[in-house]
Amino acid sequence: MKILVINWREIRNPQAGGAEVHVHEVFRRLAAWGHSVTLLCSRPPGFAAEEMVEGIRTLRCGNWMNFNFAAAAYYRRHLLREPWDVVVDDINKIPFYTPLYVRHRVLALVPHLFGTTVFAEAAFPLAAYVYLWERAVPLVYRRTPVIAISESTKSDLVSRGLDPDRISVVYCGVDRNLYRPPREPVTREPLFLYVGRLKRYKGLDTLLSAGALLRRVHPQVRIAIAGSGDDLPRLQGRARALGVEGMVEFLGYVPLERKVELMRSAMAVVVPSPKEGWGLSAVEASACGTPVLASRSPGLVESIRHDMSGLHVPHGDARSLAEAMTRLLEDPSLRHRLSGGALEWATRFDWNETARATLRELERTAGGMP
Repeated sequence: MKILVINWREIRNPQAGGAEVHVHEVFRRLAAWGHSVTLLCSRPPGFAAEEMVEGIRTLRCGNWMNFNFAAAAYYRRHLLREPWDVVVDDINKIPFYTPLYVRHRVLALVPHLFGTTVFAEAAFPLAAYVYLWERAVPLVYRRTPVIAISESTKSDLVSRGLDPDRISVVYCGVDRNLYRPPREPVTREPLFLYVGRLKRYKGLDTLLSAGALLRRVHPQVRIAIAGSGDDLPRLQGRARALGVEGMVEFLGYVPLERKVELMRSAMAVVVPSPKEGWGLSAVEASACGTPVLASRSPGLVESIRHDMSGLHVPHGDARSLAEAMTRLLEDPSLRHRLSGGALEWATRFDWNETARATLRELERTAGGMP
């Protein structure tokens, strides 16, 4: 097939996150299997307008502020007459509204929608813009087949008015050749790790507050925060205000090899978000045999199996998170059981199967099936 994917970012973008990993892992496989894949995305400073990235023809235009408008203009000017079998609209951040102008069959791919959580991230004018732009999704995409990456996302879409019969759930995968336990047994450090972008809505205030409670009893504990983002200065100030700047290390962006190394050595990976489409870092940690402590939030209730691959705590409850961290620190048998459960849990997810399931939905869409 000839496939066009539209997404805000691509895997080499400095701000790439889980949505970009998902798109890249799936569509580079489809390209390797003989399909023609083109990705249209925003263009960061210093990036070429066009290049091949692991078999994916990557086109870049606009910037992170205006890409939803730039993509529509680029499609009309350069891509309208190409014989696409299907156009994939990745509804991640602001929807592209492709059904309004794309003349080819459209399949929507939805990690998650912000909903009201956007008001915790952005100033009111921008947050209101994103919120209102999402409100039209049920109307614009009412006849569009959809892939949701979790049952949580599907439930959210149905609650907004989309037809459940048009929504298929295809879970994300994990690369178990990369994310795997260390070859030799290691003693886990008293280290709790966060991996991801530093955004206000990610809930890192709860982790810092939990650290402040924990250090009174376990002063040897460290918290590592790996990732970059515009919330860094505020989080550093928050750490100083809580008196935990000595136990918290902001690592910034870490290369992939270092990320895996950190996951293997940490006592647990912490995901304190109020909402995720899935929770890719949680399953990556599980594949390393590392338990996950996470908010009992949409998406995370699926990517972490409570009392098997990790523990859920009420979102925003620093005391409950600190208690879960204490349990892991003080109970070696719990750590061992959750580590084994995490490895077993991660075997259920594989990028090849995700790509095959996505391909089936692409073929259904291209064939005009409901």
